[in-house]
Amino acid sequence: MPSLPPVSAPTVKERRPAAPSETTPSLPFAARHRHLVALLAALLMVLAWLVGHDVTDRVTTSSNVPHGSESMNAGRVLAQDFGTRAPDLVLLARAGEPVDGPRAASAGRALTRRVSADPAVGRVASYWPTRRAALRSRDGRGALVLTWLKGGAPSGRTSAGDVARTAARFTGRAGPLRVAAAGDLLVRDEVARQAAHDVRHSELVALPVALALMALVFGSVVAAALPLLVGVFAVLGTMAVLRVLTGVTDVSPYAVNISVALALGLSLDYSLFLLARYREERAKGAAEPGALRTMLRTSGRAVAFSAATVALAMSVLLVFPHALLRSTAYGGITVTVMAALGALVVLPALLALLGDRVNRLDLLAPLRRRSSRRATAAASGKAPGGWGRIATVTVRHPLLVGLPAVVLLLLLAMPFGGARPGVSDYRVLPAQHPAAQATAALQEGFPHADLASTTVVLRGLDAKAAAPSLDRYARRLSALPGVARVDTVTGGYRHRRHVIPAGPEAARFTSPRGTYLTVAAPGEPYGPANTALARQVRAVPSPVPALVGGPGALAADAQQPVTDRTPLALGMAVAVVLLLVLAFTRRPMLAVKALLLNALSLCATFGAIVYVFQEGHLRGLVGDFTVTGTTDTFLPVLVFCIAFGVSMDYEVILLSRIVEEHDLTGDTATAVVRGVDRTAALFTWAAIILTVVMAALATSQLTFLKLIGVSLALAALLDATVVRGLLVPAAMAVAGRANWWTPSWLPRRPRPRPEPEPGPGEDPAPGRTATERAASG
Repeated sequence: MPSLPPVSAPTVKERRPAAPSETTPSLPFAARHRHLVALLAALLMVLAWLVGHDVTDRVTTSSNVPHGSESMNAGRVLAQDFGTRAPDLVLLARAGEPVDGPRAASAGRALTRRVSADPAVGRVASYWPTRRAALRSRDGRGALVLTWLKGGAPSGRTSAGDVARTAARFTGRAGPLRVAAAGDLLVRDEVARQAAHDVRHSELVALPVALALMALVFGSVVAAALPLLVGVFAVLGTMAVLRVLTGVTDVSPYAVNISVALALGLSLDYSLFLLARYREERAKGAAEPGALRTMLRTSGRAVAFSAATVALAMSVLLVFPHALLRSTAYGGITVTVMAALGALVVLPALLALLGDRVNRLDLLAPLRRRSSRRATAAASGKAPGGWGRIATVTVRHPLLVGLPAVVLLLLLAMPFGGARPGVSDYRVLPAQHPAAQATAALQEGFPHADLASTTVVLRGLDAKAAAPSLDRYARRLSALPGVARVDTVTGGYRHRRHVIPAGPEAARFTSPRGTYLTVAAPGEPYGPANTALARQVRAVPSPVPALVGGPGALAADAQQPVTDRTPLALGMAVAVVLLLVLAFTRRPMLAVKALLLNALSLCATFGAIVYVFQEGHLRGLVGDFTVTGTTDTFLPVLVFCIAFGVSMDYEVILLSRIVEEHDLTGDTATAVVRGVDRTAALFTWAAIILTVVMAALATSQLTFLKLIGVSLALAALLDATVVRGLLVPAAMAVAGRANWWTPSWLPRRPRPRPEPEPGPGEDPAPGRTATERAASG
């Protein structure tokens, strides 16, 4: 494992007290006002905790269907014109005897009365006493109590816990009945509750491990604690901003977990880059003011550039209308700003306050003294480290090393071609969760409950006057593949045949404002088959303009904007990376290389995720989860925007040093070897720390968060090893002089020039070039 250079004690000359006129002007602003900055940071953290400590209770468990979509409008019209909408809560009562038996029936009627009397309940439809066959299970030992809450909405927008708290009052034993709760709103509430638990659990896992890793990197426990303090600063600030946003927009519970993980990961990475450069300058003999200024000019510049890249990449998610993606964008942008603010302002102030005390409690002093000699030899070019030796072999034999690495990534990417997009349902919860078990039992045991049917609203259609056209339309719908039955005011239809005449219950399908139909089909309500059916129903010509709703239509409306807007999002992300890397390096070839290698790495990550989560392989490595045979529609675009931005951390560090070395030597091979050798420790440790944080997120009991955590951890590891360690040196060696081509319309980078001798209290390392001062990492 590569290590970072330790800090050597300042010389006696450097310890002498300096006059304020000597040192104060040379300190950076944050260090010069360190007491004020530290006080303001502490006050801000306390205020942020007071504002944001209950953000997990304020998130919105709305569906990820854009407001104003056809399915949402269909649900609204059904509720307003026909008084029909999906129940907010489904109570599933099971007995050890037939539900029509005297004991079970008596308990069922008592349960129905108790539910009806609850102040939160607006309406109830129970098997008892109606004896409606659709509300009785196949085996006759289960029955349903459908419940609509007061103030419910077709959109399903509720605050976290509303439905779950109501369900808790009725579940459990009720005489001979065992009552469980199911339904979409309950599942979303339970997801929010589990996410709130998991965010606290992931913090408890990530923080101690990150502290141990930082202590291993820096040796000093005090130095190791500073990045964690910056991470806590970023987490609290982000939670406060998300809490404020819950008052004006929907904030997904997933967005909170993802934002907390990103806050810790980015803060630790940024602080690692800055602290490493500060300690490197102090090890060279620089006085504290000069070390702080050099840290901010070099690694600080890289951190600012990286933060801009991550924030712009996260802002790409704003092109999508989904609450999950938009709230993750808000959280990601806030995270980046808070992490950069903590690293560039709070951290320098803390370093100035601590001075040499930052090196106290060095637990690895003997080991670090030996690694210091190795690091010094490596820095002088006499003894390259492990990554430097690998880079030397790679630039000599770029195709021999690069082609196998490309083949490896392509093999990992292959399963991505078989991805089947889907929408998360109750199976995102652990299989043993009561809500997941009840919902699975509901779908399996009550095939005629019509809770998953596709609905078609024909607003303005007079059922009596247009009965022939309505009959023809229902027959066409019943002929669609997979349709089990079509019901409307004129009766029931199967396979183009009118098989059930209209009965008394048929009156519910019509109102003075129009008519509606239900299209029943077996299978998962939000599964690919039901989603495809909803699209087919929309393609069938209707007597009047139709509004198609139901679970399949909701899933289709959730997926369609992702399909439509992904090209725009990809184009924006590509443009951001190309322009920023081009502005940073002034070399188009380096910008194009960064884009292609990042894309290859992400495709390999997506392929591995499909292989594990969609196909169900290697489940023991990532924890148990329910295999659905689909990949969540939102996962690729979400992981792409996060990982694409975060990967630029390593790209900036590596490219800046390679460009610097080329400016000094004019030789591509030498520049690549030295650049990799002198930055590998940073991006290797950064990747390890980010992987730990994301692995903590992957310990979540929710499959979606587990997917996000594993995806980002794998992307970080591939990026720091295969891509930066092997493919970047190989690609640059093959490109040769083309790497350094600069178009005439771009201003060229300044050539290295000697720096003037430092004044009192300034950097005592003379002879460094301007490029060395500006280089990151």
